[in-house]
This record gives sequence, C-alpha cells and structure tokens, in this order.
Amino acid sequence: MKYCKNILETIGNTPLVKINTITKDLPCDVFAKVETFNPGNSIKDRMALKMIEDAEKDGRLKPGGTIIEGTSGNTGMGLAIAAIIKGYKCIFTTTDKQSKEKVDALRAFGAEVIVCPTDVEPEDPKSYYSVSSRLEHEIPNSWKPNQYDNLSNSAAHYEQTGPEIWDQTDGKITHLVVGVGTGGTICGTGRYLKEKNPNIQILGIDTYGSVFKKYKETGIFDKNEIYPYITEGIGEDFLPQNVDFSIIDHFEKVTDKDAAVMTRRIPREEGIFVGNSAGSAMAGLMQMKDRFKKGDVVVVIFHDHGTRYLGKMFNDDWMRDRGFLEIKKPRAIDLIASHKNQKLLSVSIDAPVSEAVEMMNKFGVSQLPVTKGNEYVGSLNDSHMFAKLFDDNSLKNKPVETIMQPAFPMVNEKAPIEDISKLITRENNAVLMRDLAGNVHIITKHDLIQGISQMTN
Repeated sequence: MKYCKNILETIGNTPLVKINTITKDLPCDVFAKVETFNPGNSIKDRMALKMIEDAEKDGRLKPGGTIIEGTSGNTGMGLAIAAIIKGYKCIFTTTDKQSKEKVDALRAFGAEVIVCPTDVEPEDPKSYYSVSSRLEHEIPNSWKPNQYDNLSNSAAHYEQTGPEIWDQTDGKITHLVVGVGTGGTICGTGRYLKEKNPNIQILGIDTYGSVFKKYKETGIFDKNEIYPYITEGIGEDFLPQNVDFSIIDHFEKVTDKDAAVMTRRIPREEGIFVGNSAGSAMAGLMQMKDRFKKGDVVVVIFHDHGTRYLGKMFNDDWMRDRGFLEIKKPRAIDLIASHKNQKLLSVSIDAPVSEAVEMMNKFGVSQLPVTKGNEYVGSLNDSHMFAKLFDDNSLKNKPVETIMQPAFPMVNEKAPIEDISKLITRENNAVLMRDLAGNVHIITKHDLIQGISQMTN
C-alpha cells in the first residue's frame, strides 16, 4: 500500500507548469510553481509546518498549547492543519481587507479568528499585529510563530522550495519572480538558488502602498509610501526580518487594478485557478518583459488558490465597484449584472389592471412585461397606464389586455449596447433579454445609462 501517514506528508513537491498564453509574446520560457497543490492550497503550508516543528524542538511550543498568529489567511490555514494533526489550538488575527472566504476557511478548521482594522499603524493596539502579541501574553501556554520575523519561514523555502525548483528546471532557471510579503518565500528560495548559481536574478513583486521597493533602492524607510491597498498577500508597512534585501535584485510595483485583472486572466487563459498574489506576480512579470531574453527560464510562484477570492477578484460586482472591470462596449448580459439573480416580474394578460398597479407600487418598478402562458405578449408602462386610469378609473377592474402596449423587444445576451439603445425609445421603455439558460431579464433605461457610464470610465 502506498499512502501518507497524515495530511502533513503531502506538503511540498508541487508541480512546475509552463505558462503558454499570457506570455506568448515573451522571448523566454515562463513556468509557474503551482503551490495550490499543498493541502492548505497555498505555499504557506511549507513554512507553517517548519515553524511549528522548530518551536517543538526548542520547547517554545509545548503539548496542548495554543498557537496565536497574525495572518492574512494562508499561513493560518497551514498552522491550523498542522495544529489539528499535532493537537494544538489556534487563534488568528487578520485584517478587514482580507476576503471573507479566507476567514471562513480558517474557521472551518476550528480556528478562532479575530478581524482587526487595516488602516492603523502596526504599533496601534487595534492592529492585527498588536492584538496577536497581546493575546500571546494573556493566554497561558501560548506561542506566537510571528511569521514575519521567524527565520524558520525562510528556512522552509531554503530547504524545500529552492531545491525543488532547481531540480525541476534541471538547474536552468535564470529568473525567479515572487510576490513579497513576509519575505520568507523569495529570500529562502532565492538564497538557495543563488548559492547554486549567483547569476540567477531574484525579482520581487511589491504593491503601491508598501515600503519595500523604495527601501531597496534608497535605503530609506519612507512612511509617505504607506497607504491602504487592496492587493492581498504582498507588500508591508514595516520591514520583516525574513526580507533579506541583499538577495532580491529588483522590486517591481504592481497596481491593485493590474493585479486584480491578471488574477482573473490566469484561470481563463491558462486553466490554473489561483489567487490575488499570483495575479500580482504575473502582472509584474509582464511589466518586466524587457529584462528577459531568448533562452531564459523564468519561474513565477503561484502562491494560493482562487477559491479564496470568489467574493472579490472573481466577483463582477466587486470588480465593477472599484473600476477594475473594463467593459468598453457592454453587451446585454453586462447591462443586467446588478439584477441578474432577481426573478423577472411580470403580469398575466387576464389579470385585473389593479393587480398590475399594486405590483408596480410594491416593487417600485415603472414597467411590466405581460405574459400569456410562457409567452411575452405585451407590456405595461406606468405613464401610459395611469393616464388611461385617470380618464376611466373603471379600467382597474378590467383585464390587463385592455390597456397593454406592444411587447418589449427580445434580444440575446450577446446583443451590443448600440443595438439595445436603438430599441429603447420614448414609446418603448425596456428590452427583454433571454440568457443561455433560458431565463428572461429586463433591461431598462436605467441599466442602459449605467452601461454607457461604464464605457466612459
């Protein structure tokens, strides 16, 4: 029988996968180290287990103890998995900028999660750094790994990730591209690779709002560089001990928008479902294309799984609200995005007009499709209907058919906004759209105005 004694034995030995579509115009070969194959679906499983094992060896972590850590989610997942196998409790602090999916995942493994504000100094008592430190002092038999300054973090990647990449590329790697947060991945892996070949370039991905790039280039810790940002998993507003700037040859900053857009491109173009830091790393790699030449072998770390960002980067509404979703010419399906999950209101052709009036008032709508069985045979517009009732109030007791107007035009979900705008006129206030699932949605003047505003953003 071939099996693992427990889930911890599945950590590491993740695949190296060639990137083909996104990088097709680059002269070099690009490979992704896909860390989602770890049991916690992120690269942080490696260092989480290493930190625990080292703390067990020197007595910092004792049997039955409580692990307390500030984490964006992935390190917490690795710690939680190891804690289950080894019999520890976990309390994690995180920031309110982290995705709900990450927090829910930690709780699924039995961890207690405390959400703290993002927009505070690290020294602030409310910061997730400070809260975790306070809890460590208050809770008996507790231990804080402190992934930022715990050098077991870098050691895990020196011992595992670096050798794996060297072996998988047959020693041909020329560049390593990694998002920099705690610094453990890039510096541990980079140190091993540079010992094998000092000419290998170690390229760090930073984000706007983080201090890393300027500090590397000037030696100045500039607090004016610090401001809130959306990108998860990379960048910091302090200097972790795991960040060895002598190992990192260059920092490339990537905007929140470019990171988010690339995060969505990777699964759609490469079939690899990864998270925000991987999107940032790929966007940074593409920004640095002039650094690569024919024959180069570039390895980029794909840190974690896309399921942790379903409510953010992979949610159209979230992307649209932040101006990240570029729709130059919206189609019908884009115009109904804000109400695509709502059932279409309609009224039967033989229902009394009073029922239609009541429905319009209750739901605050100004037009209704009229149905006969499964067919859309007419429409009601509030102005037309109320003008008719004003002239003859007895109409309210008569069937809708007596005052209905022609049916709204029907389009498919790919209809361009230009065609839809021609159909919505003074006489016709809406258009119906049938999606691929057969569901019917309404497109109103309001939807059209929103779509036009998106085109001008």
